[in-house]
Amino acid sequence: MKNYYIGIMSGTSMDGIDAVLAEISEDGQATVLCHKDIPFEKTLKNTYFDLQAPSQNELHKEALAANQLAHHYHLACIAILEEAKLQPSDIRAIGAHGQTIRHQPQQHDGIGYTKQSLNPALLAELTGIDVIADFRSRDIAAGGQGAPLVPAFHAAQLACNEDLAVLNIGGIANLSLIPANQQEKMIGFDCGPGNVLMDHWIKQSLDQSHDDGGQWAAKGQVIEKLLNSMLSEDYFKKGPPKSTGRDLFNPYWLKHHLTTTACSNQKPEDIQATLLALTVQSITHALKQHSPNTKNLLICGGGIKNNHLITQIKKACTWIAPENIQSTAVRGIDPQTVEAAAFAWLAWAHKRKQPANLPAVTGARGLRILGAHYPA
Repeated sequence: MKNYYIGIMSGTSMDGIDAVLAEISEDGQATVLCHKDIPFEKTLKNTYFDLQAPSQNELHKEALAANQLAHHYHLACIAILEEAKLQPSDIRAIGAHGQTIRHQPQQHDGIGYTKQSLNPALLAELTGIDVIADFRSRDIAAGGQGAPLVPAFHAAQLACNEDLAVLNIGGIANLSLIPANQQEKMIGFDCGPGNVLMDHWIKQSLDQSHDDGGQWAAKGQVIEKLLNSMLSEDYFKKGPPKSTGRDLFNPYWLKHHLTTTACSNQKPEDIQATLLALTVQSITHALKQHSPNTKNLLICGGGIKNNHLITQIKKACTWIAPENIQSTAVRGIDPQTVEAAAFAWLAWAHKRKQPANLPAVTGARGLRILGAHYPA
């Protein structure tokens, strides 16, 4: 039996479901064989937007959304199996992330929590395949952030004989700083908003799901007082380990800064340009501070489609040659599949009882086996 795993990811952007079929070798090298990108149904997307904040009857809403998401994940698995001409029995396990609706590690009682909505038992029942889910909570129980988890995958797949930075731009942007010397500890952390605020603003302003290629932002002018106000956020001053999400960077946070700077009535395209500049500056500041000697930057995630964003990142990273800022595709991994492949790899690690967190990244007290197993 080959080491076939399915990885399924629905991220902070809530733009849909990415599912991959990956073959994983004994030494942990993942080869993506098939990829499916399935948009969210509008009602489910709206429900998950609502669940980002406290609301009436939220336990009931979340339970039903978790069932619905399991059905969506099941459809993604069917599509993968049909294209690959495989049976459920050919798949060792599904690594399923679920949809993050709260992420508050180390808060409240010192332990905090993270909540990824999904009914993994139902997914196992529907697919007839073992499901590994709930990857973050074990790390949080060990005093960690439970995120980001993909730096371990980045290191396993992309480490080379020179210092390397891997930037994932999803709803939130995160960095993996991988040293050439494997004896040195790598660093990985969420550096701030990726697409999440830009997507919100264009949806509110133009009723579009995203800024295609960053064309709308490119028409605007950066509002410096608004940018400076947003960059004053305490999160940007914190050192790693750290992680974040919609709990912080959400419409209420943006409205606060628009109000306090009296920018609410500025041209909407200028606000979009400023939100893009926030993403660029928070990324490049984090890179400069924590990896000033890195000469190679690989980018993945949906943000790579935002041409204006990538152009601005290249301009801002003055210490890295523009030709050395590239897509992960140059290393053989489609930038749209990296996170889903990471969850296939995390399922593989769980099956092998192999720890998959990086304490230097998450702040956990030690290595831990991640995930919970739901047998078919």
